[in-house]
Amino acid sequence: MTATSVEKKVNGTPVASLAEPGFDAVALAQAEAIRTRAKAEADAIKIKAAEESERQRLENEKQALANERNAVRFRREKAVEEAKIAEAVAKREETDRARAAARRKADEEQQAETQAAAEVDAAESKWRRMALGFYIVCAIVALPVQVAAFYNPHAPWLMAAPLMLEGGAWVVLKGAAAAVASHRPHWHYRLIAWLLAAIAAGINLSHGLLAFDVATAVGTAFASIAGPGVWDLHEHGRIRKRDGVLTRAERKAQRNAERAEAARKAAEEKRRAAEKKAADEAAEAARKQLAEDRENEFPDVWDEARRIAAAVGSTTDDPKVWDRAYRNIKGAEPGESIESITVRRAAEKRVQAALSGTPVSTLSKTTNAQRANQMPRAQRGPARKPPKRQPGDTQQYVKAARKQASIAAKTAAKKDQS
Repeated sequence: MTATSVEKKVNGTPVASLAEPGFDAVALAQAEAIRTRAKAEADAIKIKAAEESERQRLENEKQALANERNAVRFRREKAVEEAKIAEAVAKREETDRARAAARRKADEEQQAETQAAAEVDAAESKWRRMALGFYIVCAIVALPVQVAAFYNPHAPWLMAAPLMLEGGAWVVLKGAAAAVASHRPHWHYRLIAWLLAAIAAGINLSHGLLAFDVATAVGTAFASIAGPGVWDLHEHGRIRKRDGVLTRAERKAQRNAERAEAARKAAEEKRRAAEKKAADEAAEAARKQLAEDRENEFPDVWDEARRIAAAVGSTTDDPKVWDRAYRNIKGAEPGESIESITVRRAAEKRVQAALSGTPVSTLSKTTNAQRANQMPRAQRGPARKPPKRQPGDTQQYVKAARKQASIAAKTAAKKDQS
């Protein structure tokens, strides 16, 4: 605002102009522009601050969601790992339990086997002691009658004869036991023991009947036989156990198993024989049918095969004879013929024409590129003459190309002849 000169009149008379305050429009516009710009800048700062705050909020929310997802994933992975650990622990515990159960079972089986072996040993030992005791009792029962039989006041030494018989039988049986332990023949020891026991029994029986009663004679004779017999029975069982001799039930089961195996083998052989017979019959029928088909389909080849077979001493169904006869008559391998080769080559040309889009007639004229004309026609029209080659018309082929072209030409000529 500035002071301006204003003239005033007092009573119609101009007086000196006084300075009065005024307004500058430019300054006001500038100030207004400054205020507007400052407000706009302030608004922009506020908007930017709001956007920054919103962006920061979104970033915080995004980070929170990411943290939550990570936490969920961590909990899930932790749960999976804990499940795997629990499963591994369960499997290990199950394995330990199975191993412990197997160990307990093995221990129980071992204990049962040990107990069974101990029971067997105890039974064997008891059986041995009882057999020995029974032998001694029988000897005590049988000796008095034998001593009485050999008693002679004039020859008292004869009373040692019963001791010799009973003791001899015992000594011979112990020799049989030693032979069994060392895997030597033992039958003659046992035979001598039985002979001595029989002699002692005969003495007891005869003297008992003469000097005593029948009961004494029979009892003492039985004692002379029973003692060595029971001990020999003990040794017989030991021998069978050592040699692994089967029991009657085991032998019966073995015979049944052998008969069942023999029956199974016989049935298997019968089945194989029937299958072989059926296969041979089928092969013979197929051979006859093939011969008939060949004779009907290829009579000329069949006649040639028959002549070749007669010449070489073979048969017409010999593959070598038939192949040779077919090549002689048809000029091709079995299964091929002029007609089949012609049809196949025509079909190959049609397929090539379909693939290349070239007419079959054109394709058939330019099948072999080495045989095509390499010079332009000398003239056009119906009476065209082939071009005449002049030196230097075309570039000369290299040696390898000339050789390959010669081979291709010879091959094409052979195909045309066939």
